[in-house]
Amino acid sequence: MMVQPRYASTVVLVRPAQDGRFEILLTRRPPQMRFLGGYYVFPGGTVHQDDYSPRVMQRCRGMSGAQAREILGAAHEPDVALGHWVAVLRELFEEVGVLFCKTPWGGEVQFTDASARRLEEKRRALVAKQLDFASFLESENLFCDLSKPVYFDHWITPEIYSMRFDTRFYLAALPPHQAALERSEEVTDSLWIKPEDAMTRIDRRHFPILPPTTTVLQSLARLGSWERLRVEFKLDHC
Repeated sequence: MMVQPRYASTVVLVRPAQDGRFEILLTRRPPQMRFLGGYYVFPGGTVHQDDYSPRVMQRCRGMSGAQAREILGAAHEPDVALGHWVAVLRELFEEVGVLFCKTPWGGEVQFTDASARRLEEKRRALVAKQLDFASFLESENLFCDLSKPVYFDHWITPEIYSMRFDTRFYLAALPPHQAALERSEEVTDSLWIKPEDAMTRIDRRHFPILPPTTTVLQSLARLGSWERLRVEFKLDHC
């Protein structure tokens, strides 16, 4: 019997390199994980019902449900479509600590020593299921900035697999004032690497990686420069 794929969102986090090219973030999953344990992946995960709950929807800015549905297709209800973008933000924060949120006045989140410690405590609580994303947003009076992730690609796990995902890929630029965690509860290691350098490692079999990830890397490597990537996908890097 064919397994129905679950909705998932994955984000390719990018940043400019000193030589005018760009780097992407790859994270390695803990080897004991049931799905893709030990593999290098982009941050991401399953879209949860909580990602499109009324409480979360009230905390979204930068994109409407109608706009999200137009991008993903009419098979999705507007709130479910928008939940794919929310899942990007939630997973990115849970896995590597990068937060795409705005204040009520549209300003950037300020990372002082005190706020950084507080946000890290809440990130850990999210991962441990001691806090839900809506409560996190409400407790910090923050709003999801859904204008940051740019839709990029779509993959569905082949029918032969017992665990399947209907995955949407997004691109997003790392905010200049933030840094991704090197390790977390769901990440044993992470690295910033140019797509073409990652392809070289894959060719030498130094990377346990899946075909969709390889295809995304190939597509990005062809762009070459940071400026071309930024302009082509209208990435916001400020």
